[in-house]
Amino acid sequence: MTPVRAVWHHRDFRWLWLGQSLSAIGDRMIIIVIALFVVDQTGSARDLGIVLAAQTAPLVLLILIGGVWADRLPRQRIMIASDLARFVVQATVATLVFAGDVPIWLLATLAACFGAAEAFFQPAYTGLIPQTVPEELIQQAQALTQTSYNVAGFVGPALATLLALGAGFGWAYLFDAVTFLVSAALLLLVRARARGEAATMERRSMRAELAEGYREVRSRAWVWVTLLTALVVEFAGVAPFFAVGAVIARDEYGSSGVFGWLEVAAGAGTIAGALFGLRWRPERPLAAGIMLVSIWPVPVGMFALGLPLWMVLPAMALSGGGLTLFLVLWETALAERIPPQALSRVSSYDWMVSLALLPVGYLLAGILADRFDASTVLLIGCAVAALAGPAALLSRDIRSLRRIALPGPATPVLANAPER
Repeated sequence: MTPVRAVWHHRDFRWLWLGQSLSAIGDRMIIIVIALFVVDQTGSARDLGIVLAAQTAPLVLLILIGGVWADRLPRQRIMIASDLARFVVQATVATLVFAGDVPIWLLATLAACFGAAEAFFQPAYTGLIPQTVPEELIQQAQALTQTSYNVAGFVGPALATLLALGAGFGWAYLFDAVTFLVSAALLLLVRARARGEAATMERRSMRAELAEGYREVRSRAWVWVTLLTALVVEFAGVAPFFAVGAVIARDEYGSSGVFGWLEVAAGAGTIAGALFGLRWRPERPLAAGIMLVSIWPVPVGMFALGLPLWMVLPAMALSGGGLTLFLVLWETALAERIPPQALSRVSSYDWMVSLALLPVGYLLAGILADRFDASTVLLIGCAVAALAGPAALLSRDIRSLRRIALPGPATPVLANAPER
């Protein structure tokens, strides 16, 4: 618990962590709620794909702009504005659900508004975390953040399934709305420190700042190769899983609620992975992380085949742990090696490239599942996703990227840490 106490000692990180831990529960709830709600209303994988694509497309389209503004303005202010916007959206959906049926087109429109607000939140959040702790505690802060996110990955789907199948979908949306209000209130208490040259960066045109962020990504093969790998996995594996998972659970296991319990199992594994990430610093972090995350398609393929849950659920937990360790190592590598004044822009390219084909994947998986067999669609996607990790390891830059020695408390912040 020593790394936890060291990070928790910093008040600004505590406020940030508390607010985002609660908000993460709502975030991890809502994607399950959307899947169960649409399948309950229409039973169509195509309709579910439309709603999920509508939420993701504005995120992809606007996140580069969000990254520029997050490097220009105080990041917590951007996050507060995003939280308030998402509160309005989710409260509106909750009201509509309580009032009666919600047309798919209206649900998709509100989901698009949610995605647009999230596009400004995520780059700001990535850049803010290192501003709330000293440099030597960045990995511990990332690991503790992932721990809370992964506790949310366990609690959120379970709560979503219980609320959706018990109290009702409206209560699930209302809970998510309230978490954004609490998050905004706690962000008001954060007083982030300056890092590097961020506080004195000269204001330039949007195009110039986007180009600078692109150069930071393009100049590092370990960054853009990882992003392209994520692009393939999100398109071929993640999109089909969320677009047809509830349908497969209904058809193969007799209840769409099984889809929620799969996410609960994965969440349990991610908690263990994040706790392990508090101390584990492999010599070659990205190579280790990509090998761990490469096991994710296996349990999803087992689910698509309709194998017994006593086999699928532990496998999902194991894959969740691997995914979390990859995220801890990846976010730490970015925070340590990217100049602080460009970190949010690089994060925005991370989000944009990783999710660029996700809306297409949602739509395509939904359409194909309505015309063919949903399990076959997911199996083919998993097979493609399973090849992405080993392909990334062909990059020498990923294989050779080494961890950076931990600095002492008096070590100044570096604008550019060594790549290797």
